Amino acid sequence: MSSDTIFALATPPGRSGVAVVRISGAQALPMLCALTGRSEFTPRRAYLCNLYDSREHEEKIPSGRTLLDQALVLYFAAPSSFTGEDVVEIQPHGSPAVLRDLMDALASMQGARMAEPGEFTRRAFEHGKMDLTEAEAVADLIHAETQMQRAQALAQMNGQLSSLYEDWTDQLKRALAHVEADLEFPDEDMPEGILPQLLPQLTQLADAIDDHLDDNNRGERLRDGIHVAVIGAPNAGKSSLVNALAQRDVAIVSSMAGTTRDIIEVHLDVGGYPVIMADTAGLRPEQIAQSDDAQDLIESEGIKRALDRARGADLKMVVFDGTEVHANEDSLALCDARTLVVVNKIEESNRLVLPDAIAKDAIFISVKSGQGLDTLLARMSEHLEKMIGQREAPSLTRQRHRTALEQAQSHIVAACAQNRLPELAAEDLRLAVRYIGRITGRVDVEDLLDVIFRDFCIGK
Repeated sequence: MSSDTIFALATPPGRSGVAVVRISGAQALPMLCALTGRSEFTPRRAYLCNLYDSREHEEKIPSGRTLLDQALVLYFAAPSSFTGEDVVEIQPHGSPAVLRDLMDALASMQGARMAEPGEFTRRAFEHGKMDLTEAEAVADLIHAETQMQRAQALAQMNGQLSSLYEDWTDQLKRALAHVEADLEFPDEDMPEGILPQLLPQLTQLADAIDDHLDDNNRGERLRDGIHVAVIGAPNAGKSSLVNALAQRDVAIVSSMAGTTRDIIEVHLDVGGYPVIMADTAGLRPEQIAQSDDAQDLIESEGIKRALDRARGADLKMVVFDGTEVHANEDSLALCDARTLVVVNKIEESNRLVLPDAIAKDAIFISVKSGQGLDTLLARMSEHLEKMIGQREAPSLTRQRHRTALEQAQSHIVAACAQNRLPELAAEDLRLAVRYIGRITGRVDVEDLLDVIFRDFCIGK
């Protein structure tokens, strides 16, 4: 654990009415006193102070110090702070010139240095202010773009996952203690065959973990975004539809077939759900496959990528041209339970004939006039809600959580195996405790810390 006092700008760089500069460490209060010229600060009380730079400058006020700015300052005494150390927050004006000179003044002070990404939150973890799942939730909350992402991050930051995993860990530790007591003190007055008596409780715990894992990747999808592939024949209006939903021009629109070659992604908020919508190349593989033209070969690769994206997408939006008489066969082949069928260009004439099984759920729109777009968004939101589902229990948000729980569950199941030797069952339970502990950071986590905190922003 570093003993340096760290500081960083905790708000985005650029011009703003107010910025926040955060300091954490043993020298935080002396640094504040040096900046302000005051000798005492009451914790958790706001002060309006002048900030001074005592370094050598050509122009100084009569007191011999350079005035930097006037700011609100707060002091949080350890351990009652975010990091568990002495923390100072300075709220100067958000001028680039003020912030540059203030940061230079802090950097010149003895024992102070600029914070690394995520170092404030890492110190909070190291001082026991939060566990790893709560620390990860801080990063998720910072990056949340939709209501659902915000709600999930807040629930995790408030300890919902931690409480669940700690409860499971306590159950495993109690079972392990009984098994080890039976092994260590065989001549004591212990119940006969302690392991068989624990099997119902351990089986129930393994089932609870299995139910937790069987969540359709709800948490990861909310955190990372739900992938929606927009696919269909050339000139069906896919790029125009993506532009209309994004409310800006993200894809090139042209009447020339094959305009879209590569996949273009746009991030949307649909009913609070984070959506990554992908505009893909128009489907006409038969015609392209018969050509040796270089441009057609490029388009062929675009079609291949479009089909790959459709296969891997959480939801497909298959777009048909309503002015055509016969539906594109390649598009029809992609329609299944994960598909929203969209018929575009209904402002001209809707002559398209679709199979009854597909037509009954089709959404008819006009990207040109905007007709039906509200219906499309509502249907998409309903589909996403059904896909993600509602769960009272907290959801997994990272693959490392899932992998550790799968390992823990496998060891619990092994401990419950018929005729399992108590010595082996005890080792299985010990490993299960260790794997769950790796999620919260209670055991064997030094190798995980750099990976977890390296993607944080400066100042957090």
